[in-house]
Amino acid sequence: MKVVVIGSTHAGTAAIKSIIKHNKDVEVEVFDRNDNVSFLSCGIALTVQGEVKNLNDLFYSSPHELQEIGAVIHMEHEVTSVDANSKKIMVKNLKTGETYSVSYDKLIATTGSWPIIPNIPGIDDSRIVLSKNYEHAKKLIKLANDKNTRRVIVVGGGYIGTELVEAFNSNGKEVTLIDNQASILNKYFDEKFTNNVEELFKSKGVRIRTGEFVKSFKDTGEGLAVTTDSNQYLADLVIMSVGFKPNTSLFDGKLQTTPNGALIVDDYMNTSDPNIMAAGDSVAVHYNPTGDNAYIPLATNAVRQGTLIGYNLMEPKIKYMGTQSTSGLKLYDLNMASSGLTALHAKELGIDADSITMIDNFRPEFMSSTEPILMSITWECSTERILGIQLQSRYDISQSANAASIAIQKNMTLTDLSFVDMLFQPWFDRPFNYLNLLAQAALDRINN
Repeated sequence: MKVVVIGSTHAGTAAIKSIIKHNKDVEVEVFDRNDNVSFLSCGIALTVQGEVKNLNDLFYSSPHELQEIGAVIHMEHEVTSVDANSKKIMVKNLKTGETYSVSYDKLIATTGSWPIIPNIPGIDDSRIVLSKNYEHAKKLIKLANDKNTRRVIVVGGGYIGTELVEAFNSNGKEVTLIDNQASILNKYFDEKFTNNVEELFKSKGVRIRTGEFVKSFKDTGEGLAVTTDSNQYLADLVIMSVGFKPNTSLFDGKLQTTPNGALIVDDYMNTSDPNIMAAGDSVAVHYNPTGDNAYIPLATNAVRQGTLIGYNLMEPKIKYMGTQSTSGLKLYDLNMASSGLTALHAKELGIDADSITMIDNFRPEFMSSTEPILMSITWECSTERILGIQLQSRYDISQSANAASIAIQKNMTLTDLSFVDMLFQPWFDRPFNYLNLLAQAALDRINN
C-alpha cells in the first residue's frame, strides 16, 4: 500500500511512526513545506525566558530519523493540490520550482494549523511577529536578546500569549498584554482564576489591557504605534497570538468540514473520503463534555490522533476517545490546569449547569508546610455529571487535572468523585483528597 503523508509536525510525525510500526508492506512517502519536523512551539516562551538553553532541543524527531525507520521524506516540498478522484497530489519542490504528481492508496492529511492574522492596517510591519514555528522562534529569540527591543506588546491573552508575556517580562522588557475579551485566559478558566493571573502580572510590572480591540499599527519614528479602540501604545516588538485556524484549503469542496474549515473525521480518523485520513490541528475533535465536534488545536490531541492512524490504517481497530481539552499553564510560581467546561462556557452553550469554587490546602495543616488550592467544579444539573474542573495553586496540581480529565471522560457524577478511592499519606494529601472534597462541596450545595 502506498501511503502519502502531508505535513510532519506533531500529528504527522506520530502518524508516520505508527504506520510503519503497526503495518506491513506499506510504503510511506512524506511531503512538508518546511525543512524540519516535530518542532515543539510550546518551548518558544521557555527559550525566550532562558529555561531552555538551545532552541534545537525542541525537536523530538528529524527527517533523518523518519528515513531510518523506512519513510521517504521530501522536505521543502509543498503539496499544491489534491485530486481525490484519481488519488493523486501535485507537488512543488520549493528549492527547484519543479512540479510533479504523486499517486496514493491512502492519503494522510496532517496539515496542521496557522495563526490567525487579523486584517488590521499595518499588520505587515516587520516588527509584528507570530509564534508558531521554528522560523518564528528564531526571530523572537533574536529580538528578545536585542537591547533595542525594550517595549513588547502581546496581542491575545490565551496560553501562548500569557506565556510570552511572562517570558519577555522575565527578560527585562516592558510588556503590555492586549486582549479584546473581558479577561485573559477566559476560554480555560473562570473569573476568580483569571483575576489572580492578572493581579500577578500587574505585580510584576506588566500592563494588562482587556476589552480593547486593536485597530491599527503605524510607524511613528519612535516605535510602532499600536492603536486600539480606546488607547495608543508604542512598541519595539508586537507578537500576534489571537488563535489558530486549520490549514485545510487543499481540501476545500472535497471533504466534509466544520464551519471554520476543520476536517470532520470519524472515531477511526477517517474523513468523508474513504481514502483520506486526517489528524491533528487540521481536524475537529469530539469534545466529550458536550458530545459535539469542536476545534481544539492541542499537541496532545494531535499525537493521539496521529498514532491512531497507524492502528486504523487497514481496518478500524481502536476508537478515538475524544477530548476534554485538558491543559495546564505555569506562570512564575503559579500553576494552573483545567479540564472540560468552565461555568461561563457552559452558560454560553445553554447547558443547565451549576458550579462551585472553593479553597483548601492540599495536605494537612500539621505538616511543616502546605499550599492552598483554588478549585472549581462545574456539573450538569439534571444528572450531576461532571462537566469541568479548574485548579490553581503554587503546588503542582497537574496530575490532579489528569484525574479530573478521566472523571469527565468516564461520565463520573459528583457522588462518584466524592467517594472514589484515593490514597492518603500526609506528605501528599488529606484523608479525603482535595478533588473528593471539591465534589463533596458541590453535593452539599445541591442538598442544602
